[in-house]
Amino acid sequence: MRIVGGQHRGRKLFAPPGAATRPTSEKVREALFDILGERTTGAVFGDLYAGTGAVGLEALSRGASSCVFVESRSDALEALQRNIELLQVAARSRVIAVDASRAMDLLDSGGKALDICFCDPPYADARWPHLLAGMGARAAVAPGGLLVVEHGFKTPPACPVGMEQGRSYKYGDTGLTVFVRKEVSRRGSE
Repeated sequence: MRIVGGQHRGRKLFAPPGAATRPTSEKVREALFDILGERTTGAVFGDLYAGTGAVGLEALSRGASSCVFVESRSDALEALQRNIELLQVAARSRVIAVDASRAMDLLDSGGKALDICFCDPPYADARWPHLLAGMGARAAVAPGGLLVVEHGFKTPPACPVGMEQGRSYKYGDTGLTVFVRKEVSRRGSE
């Protein structure tokens, strides 16, 4: 596994042994950043269910200003920390070592809102549809911000309340669906 583009292109990343961590494939990562294009530059990026951090590290390599990595498994956290150190991006990285729902609660209560939030949950985890359902109402996602969900292509997620569904893309058995958080009026009435 390696970084596919940007300043760290070609750098190899650490991954824990075994199949418990399912890194997003290089092909899907490259497609993701082709979809995001210039929006990545200067963005505050969130990598939920980060695993080794490959997606968030790719975002940093491609010009994101910072990345919030959310991961709760100890073996994945160890690989993630090694990868952050390897690429020397600790100053632009924040690691939150709790489950994604708790991390979003923490992000809601302070800090910069995410311009782009990437979510690659374990497909069999029954909790993630509930997490996604409320993403449009979270302060942690900036108005106009993007939520990109990786999923099994045959099981796309429902559009979260407060978001508009963008395009879905297919890469083999993997799907990427883009959602945009609706802008909030200055009066707060929309």
